[in-house]
Amino acid sequence: MHVTVVAGNPKAGSRTLEAAGLVAERLTGAAPDHVVDVVTLGPGLLGWGDPAVAEAVATVAGSDLVVIASPTFKATYTGVLKLFLDQFATATGLAGVVAVPLMLGAAPTHALAPELLLKPVLVELGAIVPAQGLYLNDRQYADTDVAQTWFAQWGDVLLAAASATTRKGSLA
Repeated sequence: MHVTVVAGNPKAGSRTLEAAGLVAERLTGAAPDHVVDVVTLGPGLLGWGDPAVAEAVATVAGSDLVVIASPTFKATYTGVLKLFLDQFATATGLAGVVAVPLMLGAAPTHALAPELLLKPVLVELGAIVPAQGLYLNDRQYADTDVAQTWFAQWGDVLLAAASATTRKGSLA
């Protein structure tokens, strides 16, 4: 199973990136195979055809399981993540990819943001999103007890979906 982490934080090497890696590792028992720290793609995100952006898009689209993470900015995901997601074709860009929408925030005020804002975009791009989005406190994300209920409820579902899907978007 190919696992990728995508972090859409405007700061490279962010807590968002670390949290996404921890979620991927907790789900699969291993570090992710690939990491896309979106902000490091730079101005290539502002147009089409940048080789580094195209390679990152291909890596994500070729993954079985992707944790897509963003801090909560203005009650939604970041603009830099939006720029990256705009690089994927509608309905087919993430076909066959099982995605985990993850957002971090300072308080529970925006706890529904991953479910209401990030998940629908991932589905629009063709991703399979069989679990509720995960919202973690940006200061306590490494606390293994914080998301214990979420992992207990959705961990096996996500792994089964990722194992059952092919990279072409159809169930095996």
